[in-house]
Parts: sequence; C-alpha cells; structure tokens
Amino acid sequence: MVAWADYKAEAKSRGALALELYVAMSTPAKEPQDVKAALPDHLAYQAKLEQAGILAFAGPMSDETGDHMQGVGLVVYRAESLEAARALAEADPMHQSGARAFTLRRWMINEGSLNLSVGLSTNAVTLT
Repeated sequence: MVAWADYKAEAKSRGALALELYVAMSTPAKEPQDVKAALPDHLAYQAKLEQAGILAFAGPMSDETGDHMQGVGLVVYRAESLEAARALAEADPMHQSGARAFTLRRWMINEGSLNLSVGLSTNAVTLT
C-alpha cells in the first residue's frame, strides 16, 4: 500500500491538481423519524459551513439503480487535516444525535472541471 503523502507528492510532480478534500459518507443509524427530527439542525449546520467556505458539496445519494433514495448522504469538507474534518463531521447534529453515523476519507482531486456562468444583469448563476 502506498503512503498517502507519497502518492500526493507524486501526483503533484506529474502536474495533477492534488487538491485534498475530505469526504464523509453518512448512513442512517436510527429510525427514519430520528433522522427527520435532526434534519432542521443538520441543514442549519450545513448552511453555516457553506457560508464559511468549509462545505464544498453535500447531498443524498440514490441506490445502485438510481431510482430510489437509499438513505446514504455524502458531505465534502474543505479542511486543514483529516482530524479537522473529523471534528466537523462529529459536530454535525445528525451525527451528534446518533441518528446517522459516518465514515471519513481523504479525497484527492486530480482531474475534472467545473463550469460557472454568471449573468451580471440577470443575477443568474449556472454551475455545470
């Protein structure tokens, strides 16, 4: 198994972005009503992190067919370390209440693109 730091250095040396983010996969740990009860505080927490520039992406995932909600959520943090990202995930009201549990991993972004269109006179923003 390759050490993370070694792989990151190698990726950078070949010109890859090597942007390190942290991904929490959140799964239900209690009954649906417990998850629903924690939802308002969870969403407020997510909004606070987004406004602070810490939350990169978050949202639910489907099952493997793509047709149904599975109950799994994905949260991507911008953090200084795995430990800092873990503290963010642990502070999430969903996880604090025990309604959901999470696993946390580092994610190195090397390739891809984002397209952003801003309509100055229309206040329209499109991200693709």
